[in-house]
Amino acid sequence: MHIAILTFEGYNELDSLIALGVLNRIRADDWRVTIATPSPRVTSMNGVVIEQMSTLEEACTADAVIVGSGRATREVVEDPAIMSVLRRLDPSRQLIAAQCSGALVLARLGLLNGVPACTDLITRPWVVAAGVEVLNQPFYAEDNIATAGGCLASHYLAAWVIARLKGNDAAESALHYVAPVGEKEEYVERAWRNITPYLPAAAPALA
Repeated sequence: MHIAILTFEGYNELDSLIALGVLNRIRADDWRVTIATPSPRVTSMNGVVIEQMSTLEEACTADAVIVGSGRATREVVEDPAIMSVLRRLDPSRQLIAAQCSGALVLARLGLLNGVPACTDLITRPWVVAAGVEVLNQPFYAEDNIATAGGCLASHYLAAWVIARLKGNDAAESALHYVAPVGEKEEYVERAWRNITPYLPAAAPALA
């Protein structure tokens, strides 16, 4: 299975790299997590340069896609070359998730029609202007689309993807690993409170 994290110029490290770390707690030959970028290298909002692991075209064929956020998301949604590729994303065959301003990308792609979303406080007015109801909560999912608001909600998206593709036990194990020592049970319990209402009765739904 291929999980692609869309990461653009000016990306937020917490959004892309926390998800990358949590997702890579799955150790399986059929499990691949990549940073998908529109160029060979992208630089974060704080100057961290990372190299492309997969292309946007490859991401459009992945089993799951997380759209990361950053300070240039409004420029991304106005870039016809990027958006023409991303129009191949299809929630009928993929899990599609968005972190913070990534919700604006989903909105502009028409993937949030009738679906409320979570996003960060700065992005909220832009997502509302795109005609999407924004919820005052860290995580929401409907069918194969999920959104999270706030950088430190990125592990909710990662856990949701793992639960959908590998099952709840695998997601709980990944969360437990990254949780602070002495707070692991509390941390995992809080994560499940946010994620469980939006999981199918029997995970995984996609395999």
